[in-house]
This record gives sequence, structure tokens and C-alpha cells, in this order.
Amino acid sequence: MKALCVSAIASNQGKTILTTALLYHFKNSVRPFKIGPDYIDPQFHKAICQTQSINLDSFIMNKEQVQWTFNHYSDKKFSILEGVMGFYDGMDKGSSAYDVTTFLDIPTVLLLDGSGSYITISAVLKGLKTYEKDNTIKAVILNKLSSSMHYALIKKQIESDFDDIEVLGWIQKDIQALKDTHLGLDLINANKTILETISKAVLENIDLERLETVSSYKKQENSTYPFSKFKQTEKKLTIIKDKNFSFIYYDNIQFLKEVFKTVEFVNPSLDETINSDSDVVYIPGGYVETPLAYESIKDSHKFKESLIEHAKTKHVYAECAGLLYLGNRVDDKKMSSILDVDFTLTQKRARLGYYFASSGLKGHAFHYTKPVNEDKHDGVDILSKKPQGKGEYGSWQNNNVFGTYLHTMFRNNINTIKDYFGI
Repeated sequence: MKALCVSAIASNQGKTILTTALLYHFKNSVRPFKIGPDYIDPQFHKAICQTQSINLDSFIMNKEQVQWTFNHYSDKKFSILEGVMGFYDGMDKGSSAYDVTTFLDIPTVLLLDGSGSYITISAVLKGLKTYEKDNTIKAVILNKLSSSMHYALIKKQIESDFDDIEVLGWIQKDIQALKDTHLGLDLINANKTILETISKAVLENIDLERLETVSSYKKQENSTYPFSKFKQTEKKLTIIKDKNFSFIYYDNIQFLKEVFKTVEFVNPSLDETINSDSDVVYIPGGYVETPLAYESIKDSHKFKESLIEHAKTKHVYAECAGLLYLGNRVDDKKMSSILDVDFTLTQKRARLGYYFASSGLKGHAFHYTKPVNEDKHDGVDILSKKPQGKGEYGSWQNNNVFGTYLHTMFRNNINTIKDYFGI
């Protein structure tokens, strides 16, 4: 088996585009993973190789649980992990690319920006290699280089300074295929020709045989299940899922399919309705507060009415965009009014990063909305950066309806979320 993590010294260094190229090249035999709580990159991964991407988050889960998740989903010949931010970023939470690759024992290839430099690149690499002695850095790829001569200069210096680093190749700066492509979420809709062109351009000067050699990995088999055991319920779950509500961990879906005897999906953008025999509704995060997102759902009256009817007597669990939709409104955009909370969209980010909920859940939050007249609306959970620390309300509840800004993983929180799902 092969396994490899793509990392860098920071965000916006090219990790996603290199991962994109590798996933497309190995598309018939690869399982993608994303380190950390990201929802956007896994959508990229899925679109490129048509295989679901799995999040590995060692803040929300412990090491044994992350190890189990990686082993469980490593069902292809090649597992490729995309790192988060810089290689060591997140160490304070135990959730960096360094942390995850170290306890999984997965080799890392660093993508280093070589523009305007050559000897200094080796000095930067030395800092990364010596910061933590047990790091998994085994190879480098140089990005944004002007020529093969530029590459040769850097390669010579690195090989002179290190006897344990493979220099696998380089990516030329200003690749036309990238300049002509709208990156960001638009890449998800890119056709096969565009993806093939990008992949070939990015990988043109990279030694893929040596990359595969560096990626040698001995897969471990799961011997124990490091989560709380549960008994499957006879109840039926409805997951609300479309472009508005698309921020959902794949393992959360798989786990809910294990917990509930029946799981169905409802698309609110198509004005589909929740069946009357559904026992629980789960609304994941995404976007409803922006004009474009709201436009796709504002006239879904049948869906809204079925949700309101369901919420009168049955359970609803909603995250972020789902929470907003349960409220009265976001500024002038009317929502369902199932929860008596008004929200506003602000220019300033309200939350970003990992949070602890006073209920015992932990997860992450990233949003620009906040409740209007917060003192007027009684929340049920304080979200804080430290356990039981100071913070602000981030969850609201009305009988069996629960909405929260917090995104979490369900498999390791089954005992906490049982009440919210009514199981």
C-alpha cells in the first residue's frame, strides 16, 4: 500500500493544486483524506477522483480513533492526505499535519515555494526538519520555479545538506492551465479535460515513480473499535442535503446509517418534503445567509412547511446554516421561525477554530453571522476556546429542536448526541 501527506509551510502555498493533480493522476486507485475540520477541500477531492474524502481530526477525536478511521477508509492502493495550514500549525491542539502523520507514521512531502530564492530554501527545510526530530518529512517538491536551471540549483543545495530527503521535482510558475481556470469551488465543476490538463501541467516535472517509492506504507488492521458501542435504532432519519446544506463529514453520514435503520435524503432546493414517518431530521451546515444561497431556497415552501410540521413533535438537529434556517430571519431574509432567534450577517468574523461547548461536545466553528440582541435570546450552550471557559452562546433549543454553530463528529460523541437525536 502507498500513503502520503502533502504539506507546506503555510496556507496558500499550492497544497490543494498539487493534491488535485495527484488525485486525478491516481484517480482509479486513491482514497483522499483531509487533515483537520475542512469541508471545502474534501468536496474538491470527491469531484476529482470520484471517491469520498475523509477528515482526520485529532482535536475532535483522539489518536486511537483517528487511527481507526484512517485504517477503516484506507481501502484503495494509495491514500493521499492533504495537510492543514503549515506542517506544524495546530500542534497546540494536537491536530497539525505533523501530529497526524507522526502517530499514523505516514511520510510527508513538503511543497516549498522556491520563487526568488535557492540556498535559503534549504535553510527553511532545515528549520522544519529540526523543529521536531520525529517528523515525517521525507521529500520535497519545489513550487513556482522559473526554469529547470533554477530547480537544479535548489536541488543541488538540498542534496548537499540532507541525506534523508528526496527532491522529487518542481512545478513551473504561472502555469497557463491554472491561470485559465477559476480555482476555489468552481474547480468542483471542472470537466475531465480541464482536470487532465491541470494534472499534466502540475506533474510534468515531478518524478512520480520516486514519489510512489517514498510513499511506501504498511497498512495496519483495526483490532478494536475505540468508540462507544451502540444498538441500532428502528427509527428513520432524514438528512437535509443540497448546495445550501452540504457541509457534512462523510463518516457522519456513514455512522448515522449504522445507527438508524432507515436514512433518507431530502433536497430543499428542489422543494422536496420530509416524509411524515421520519423520526429525526438532521440539517448540516453550509450557506443560507448570502443572497445567492438564499435565492435557491426562499421559495421552497413545501419543504419549509414539512419541516415546521415535523418540528412540532419530533427531533431536529441542525448545524450552522441549519441553525440559521431554524431561526426567524437573517437580516431581511425570512427563515422557518422554528427557533425564536434573529440573526444578522456581519463583516467581521464571529468565530473561527476549535471550540468546547458547555454541554461537553467539542468541534469547530466558522461563521460571520451572530444573534441579534443576544441577551434577549436564551442559549443553551456556551462555546469557548477552553473547556468550561468564557465564551458566548452558540446553541439554541426549543423542546426537541436543537441548533448549534458547532460542527462535530458523531462517531465519538454518540453518548452526548443521543438526546439531541432522540435515540
